Amino acid sequence: MQGFDAKFRDFPDYIIGITKEIWEDRGIATLHRYYSDDIVVRSPASVVVGNQNVIGATMATLAEFPDRELLGEDVIWSGTPETGMLSSHRIISTATHTGDGVYGKATGKKLQYRILADCHAINNQINDEWLIRDQGAIVRQMGWEPRDYAAQLIENEGGAANCVKPLSPATDRPGPYTGQGNDNEWGGRHAEILTRIMNADMAAIEETYDRAAHVEYPGGVTGHSFGAVDRFWMGLRAAFPNATFTIDHQIGREDPHMPPRSALRWSLHGKHEGWGAFGVPTGAEVYILGISHAEFGALVGGDVKLRREYTLFDETSVWKQILMQTEAE
Repeated sequence: MQGFDAKFRDFPDYIIGITKEIWEDRGIATLHRYYSDDIVVRSPASVVVGNQNVIGATMATLAEFPDRELLGEDVIWSGTPETGMLSSHRIISTATHTGDGVYGKATGKKLQYRILADCHAINNQINDEWLIRDQGAIVRQMGWEPRDYAAQLIENEGGAANCVKPLSPATDRPGPYTGQGNDNEWGGRHAEILTRIMNADMAAIEETYDRAAHVEYPGGVTGHSFGAVDRFWMGLRAAFPNATFTIDHQIGREDPHMPPRSALRWSLHGKHEGWGAFGVPTGAEVYILGISHAEFGALVGGDVKLRREYTLFDETSVWKQILMQTEAE
C-alpha cells in the first residue's frame, strides 16, 4: 500500500477503516487528512465540492442520527496504490432518528438501509466520490412515500425554481478520476447481463440469474428468483423506455475465500415517457445514477449464474426531478 498509512493492511481495510473512524469514532476532523481539499462528492440529490462542505454535511447527518453505524459488506476495487484505486463499497447502515434535520422533526424511528459508494483514493486520500444512499428505504421507514418526501423537500427548499438541483450532466463537476475500472471477466459478464436487460432482452434474466438468486433493490426491497428481478428492472426501464443507458465504470474481481464478483456504476438519462415504477408518464427529463454489485457461482455442474445482486438508485431524487418540472409547468 505505497503512499498509504501503514496501519492499513490492504485497500478494503483502508476503506472500511476510515469509514468507521470518521463516522462511528467521531473522527470527523480526520476528513482533513483522508479527503482532498477539492474533492467532488456526487450523490443523486446534489453535487458537493470541497472538503469543508463534506465535513458540514457529515456533522449534520450525525446530529440527526447520532448512533449511526456503517457495516462494510464488501469492497470491490480496481487499480494500484501507485496509480490510484477505485473502491465500490457496499454498506449496511443502522441509525435512530433522534435529531431534527433534513428528514424533519425527530421521530425516534430505528432505520436500516444500504449505501453504495465509489471512491477514488491515492496517497492516503480520497479525491473523487459517487455516493448512493437508499433514500427510498429511509423515508418509507419514517412513514413517507418517496414522491411525498420529494414534494416536501422542494417546498422546504423554496420551490422548483430555487431548490437544490439533483445530479445531472448539467450539475456534475469533473473530478481527477477518469478511469473506467478493469477488464476482468466478471465485470464484463455483469455488464453484458445488464446491457441485455436494458435493451429489453428480458429473457436474459432466466438465462443468467440463478433460480434462487437473492436480490436487494431500492426501497429496502429483498427478493428472490426471476420474478423479483423482472419486476424491478422492467418497472425501471418501462418508465424510461427511450432513455440512454450507459455503463460508466466496471470492475470484476476474484479474491481468496470470496465468490467472483463485480461492481458497475451506470446511468439512465432520458424522458419519463412510460408507465412503470414512477406512475403516470410526465415527459420530464430525468438522470438516474445507479450502482450494482453482483456475485457469481456455479451451484450445479459448472453452470455459472448470477447468485446475488445489490442495486441502488435514489427514488426520491427521481421524483424530485419529475416534480420540479411538472410543478414549474
